[in-house]
Amino acid sequence: MRILDWNSLSAVQRRDALQRPAQRDAARVTATAQDIIERVRSEGDAALLALTEQFDGVQPAGLQVTANEFAAAEAELNAEQNAAIERAISTIHRFHAAQMSAPLRVETAPGVLCERISVPIRAVGLYVPAGSAPLPSTAIMLAVPAAIAGCPVRVLCTPPNRHAKADQAGIERVFKVGGAQAIAAMAYGTDTIPKCDKIFGPGNAWVTAAKLLVAQHAEGAAADLPAGVSEVMVIADAGARADFIAADLLAQAEHSPDAQAILVTSDPELAAAAMREVQRQSVRLLRARILTESLKAMRFIVVDALETAFDIANSYAPEHLLLQIREPRAWLPRVTAAGAVFLGPWSPETMGDYCSGPNHTLPTYGYARSYSGLSLEDFQKRITVQELTPAGLQGLGPTAQVLAGLEGLDAHAAAVTIRLEALQ
Repeated sequence: MRILDWNSLSAVQRRDALQRPAQRDAARVTATAQDIIERVRSEGDAALLALTEQFDGVQPAGLQVTANEFAAAEAELNAEQNAAIERAISTIHRFHAAQMSAPLRVETAPGVLCERISVPIRAVGLYVPAGSAPLPSTAIMLAVPAAIAGCPVRVLCTPPNRHAKADQAGIERVFKVGGAQAIAAMAYGTDTIPKCDKIFGPGNAWVTAAKLLVAQHAEGAAADLPAGVSEVMVIADAGARADFIAADLLAQAEHSPDAQAILVTSDPELAAAAMREVQRQSVRLLRARILTESLKAMRFIVVDALETAFDIANSYAPEHLLLQIREPRAWLPRVTAAGAVFLGPWSPETMGDYCSGPNHTLPTYGYARSYSGLSLEDFQKRITVQELTPAGLQGLGPTAQVLAGLEGLDAHAAAVTIRLEALQ
């Protein structure tokens, strides 16, 4: 952990201060992911079983979660836990169902009717990570919108011994495969795991690299967004509570050793107080081994004004941005790059992780500059429909003829001309 005075840093030092740990070995990670993908493509299920034993230390009897295993997972949950899952499914379903849009229908010119309809993606692969902790919340975040969209084939992969309660969220085909090998299996298909058209879900650096690689290949699968190692940035002023800030920073830092948590504040005393709170609170948390590593990348940045803090945030483009400042909603228009924003002291990021409603699958690594968080429409395709009446073609057809002539595409023009002549 370090407290940094932003004004005293050089351009290089500022860049280094915001360097994400997970990006430092990007070339090595990508090469490893590529090797795993090629092995799965050539060896199929045999590679999945071998890689599961290699990386997870488990020799599964089969790749698919059985009915008995679902029942065993059900039995492990008490009434309170089941109720919490059902409540989370309810709020997440409500937010995503509200995103359904009616077909678009516009007459762009007399007799020219243009429409846009939404159809579900045929087969979706859902990845639920479990590197150091099971994440049933991710299963819910992916399964619920996939079900609302009506995707006919919904496949879920998660590391063995970490069976998420997927059946409660509408997923019946769950496979005990994790890591880059799971991404490869869903992208290209094996004898056991169906090929999917698009892959969803966060993961570690290898999972993220694998998603990007298969999305570049014509025979692979599209990817939802680069959702990798968790990160959070808190912008705070002198009125913020140091204990709240510390709790929010630690909540993300506990995800993995290469997670990153950053405070940007206009108050030097708050930065020091927040650091002390992190040290005090961290000693009583269970995931001490992970925090020992992730706290090395935690930063407390002191700026001259909140305007500078928002400039830093938009440059960094955090997965989660918490505004613990006076009148946070008034500052919201200044946010141009963030996966999700949490306003005020009573909006901990934890609520977004589990049950407030919006999806917690968000862009990381700075991709929030160009990507949005997961939503219902990511599970759909939008198809345009066009219908012209004879009068519509007569009215607009000459425009197409002229533009085709400008481009030297006489066959394009002829497809209009032949019809106009038929109408005369």
